[in-house]
Amino acid sequence: MQENELKNGQNVPPQDEAAQQAPAEAPELPDLDLSAELAKAQAKAAENYDLYVRAVAEADNTRRRRASEDVAKARKFGIEKFAESMLPVVDSMEKALEASANEKGPFKEGLEITYRQLLSALEHNGMKCENPVGLKFDPNTMQAITMVKDPAVQPGCVATVFQRGWKIADRVLRPAMVAVAQ
Repeated sequence: MQENELKNGQNVPPQDEAAQQAPAEAPELPDLDLSAELAKAQAKAAENYDLYVRAVAEADNTRRRRASEDVAKARKFGIEKFAESMLPVVDSMEKALEASANEKGPFKEGLEITYRQLLSALEHNGMKCENPVGLKFDPNTMQAITMVKDPAVQPGCVATVFQRGWKIADRVLRPAMVAVAQ
């Protein structure tokens, strides 16, 4: 083709041969160190991955710890309903022992042995009996029934216990019913 032919209706000027053979030069870019940028990006990715792994491990540990605590609480307090139903039995045995205070013989001995075994079984399962005579009144673990004048007991302290209190693993199962000195 001729150099002066019309191209798209326009007259194209002649070009020199060197310009036609050499490719056009790319515009100059600022001097970038691409390998350094790649290394920075890889380091950041590794850091983010490490943070992710740590976060997942922490969440897993928290879940396991919470599940472990729930199981421990279930073991500790799972006997609570049964223990509450046994308290009237303990109270009845105590009343029977009081009623047979003047008795002697195998019946009373058997009653005492049974009572001690029952208390031992309850204590073995985490229950503790509270007999707060002489202690300062604590509304969290005691229920005041009446106020009495007792010169032998300091004011604000328990003078008489009507019904002993019970705890299971430091949780009040039944508050002690008491008379408080004025």
